[in-house]
Amino acid sequence: MEKIVVENSGKLNGRVRVSGAKNSTLPIIAASLLGTEDIILEEVPRLKDVEIICEVLRALGATVEDIDEHTIRINSSNLKTYETKFDLMNKMRASFLVMGPLLGRIGKAKCALPGGCTIGARPIDLHLKGFSALGVEYTEHYGDLESGEDSYILAHTEKLVGDKVYLDFPSVGATENIMMAAVLAKGRTIIENAAMEPEIVDLSNFLRKLGANIKGAGTNTIIIDGVEKLHGARHQIIPDRIEAGTFMVAAAITGGDVVVENVISDHLRPVISKLEEAGCEITEEEDNIHVKGPEELKCINIKTLPYPGFPTDMQAQFMAMMTQCDKTNIVMETVFENRFMHADEFNKMGADIKIKDRSAMVTGVSKLQGTDVRATDLRCGAALILAGLVAEGETHIHDIYHIERGYEDVIKKFSGLGAKIKRVEE
Repeated sequence: MEKIVVENSGKLNGRVRVSGAKNSTLPIIAASLLGTEDIILEEVPRLKDVEIICEVLRALGATVEDIDEHTIRINSSNLKTYETKFDLMNKMRASFLVMGPLLGRIGKAKCALPGGCTIGARPIDLHLKGFSALGVEYTEHYGDLESGEDSYILAHTEKLVGDKVYLDFPSVGATENIMMAAVLAKGRTIIENAAMEPEIVDLSNFLRKLGANIKGAGTNTIIIDGVEKLHGARHQIIPDRIEAGTFMVAAAITGGDVVVENVISDHLRPVISKLEEAGCEITEEEDNIHVKGPEELKCINIKTLPYPGFPTDMQAQFMAMMTQCDKTNIVMETVFENRFMHADEFNKMGADIKIKDRSAMVTGVSKLQGTDVRATDLRCGAALILAGLVAEGETHIHDIYHIERGYEDVIKKFSGLGAKIKRVEE
């Protein structure tokens, strides 16, 4: 096993380029099952989660090959099965996104119940509600844990037929899965209370290049008129707004001066606003964002919400920054009920964080102290790197596979800004 060791690094300075968005790449690769010709995807990040979703497609009969470091070719013209492998599906929640495309292409899907970070309940009931509205019948099989029997959902339909679907919560995954099924359904599908994240828009743009008829992505109502078949296309993945936000907070927490390259500023409005409120100087430069951290951070309050609100995926990183403010900050988490596990890790480093229900009270401390901590999930791991940058001594971060699920070349990128960070064998 390996761990990441971070030392107090002073002010970070320099330029760092953001990779393609993980949360766009995964559904777009899944959606490639819908096309019957070559699909070329550019700006694909080299991440463990991307490797897994590519293996899921290969197991279904698609070919996935590298063209260069960040470009892949996918051909799904000869799918050989509708059953996904349990050992792959269990590693990552986003792998469940192949169900919509399989129902669209084959009319059948057998998918293991998904795994992923333990940040709270992320039920698939909204996915299934949408599929049912389109004419899908399904059965749920829950295996015996003691015997090692798999849990899965078996779904089938004679023909997908468009209908109106209202989502009780604007779930990103459910919106994506229903979109992907509906593009080959007969007639019109209307998704109400749909998620509005930039990754939804990116998926819609990709599907439209394949020949789908979609309107309204980026609003809370998406209208899809089904087509007979989809073809191939070339598509460039949008930049990762969460990776960009993480490096912006790195500049803020260290009082540094960092230019974050390859970003779409409009995707980062809540993050920019809160960093400015904390005292940062931020300049937008075409596809770059220049962040200068303050000498002293001001206290702020955040409340996570679905897009365009403050992203839950940035909550842990901001909590790390809040430990360096001189007063008390409040964090309210409304998206996931178990997304404060990083607070315990920060407290091991000397932070003063108190949790009550879905709120956290973060009182700034003069210094964090490096110690052994654990990346309980992807964003927790990134936040612990940020905390380690300003802590005294060495911070040893364990379970770093979580970090590598979502951050490409994380050691190289932080090192390029002057961070004292390395990966070592435990």
